Amino acid sequence: MTRLTLLSCIVLSGLTLPVAADDAPAKTTEVKLRALTLQVPETWKQTPSKSSMRLATFEIPAASRDAGAGELAVFNFGGGGGSVNANISRWVGQFDSKGRESEVTVGEAGDQEYHVLEVSGTYNQSVGPPIRRQTKAMPDSRMLAVILQLDAGVYFLKLTGPDETVKAQAVALRESFGGDIKSEKKQGE
Repeated sequence: MTRLTLLSCIVLSGLTLPVAADDAPAKTTEVKLRALTLQVPETWKQTPSKSSMRLATFEIPAASRDAGAGELAVFNFGGGGGSVNANISRWVGQFDSKGRESEVTVGEAGDQEYHVLEVSGTYNQSVGPPIRRQTKAMPDSRMLAVILQLDAGVYFLKLTGPDETVKAQAVALRESFGGDIKSEKKQGE
């Protein structure tokens, strides 16, 4: 993502994204997670993972109008993890059906395909151990969930948090693994 100095916006599939007036690249840090190498903005702070299932967890700084930070969790299950549609369905189900909006796009990072689910509304955030299945309703939330299919396996990147915070990171999330929001197509097109 580029450094924001003079702010303008682009609109893609009904989503308004900030873009910079200059082309100065944001400073990034390389993070190697098994066969996946991410270039993450230096503002994303790697934190201890809450689960042994996570390869990495990053705290994403809150956008100016949001009170809380976002969180990016990265997973790889060594060849498993379920189908694209099963994961998309599960992630959509983590949001209350009332007022929920979602869209799936498909893109390529190099010669590797990826799917992005974007869903907004009231997120039912997991609290406590997963076996207890307890959640806390988080209104005005957004999720960007990526299924990145590499030759060495499938990686799952799940960015959740306040609506504006997650929207502001849409381009940076894709750029972290070599994706390009402008070249994505709606699933099924």
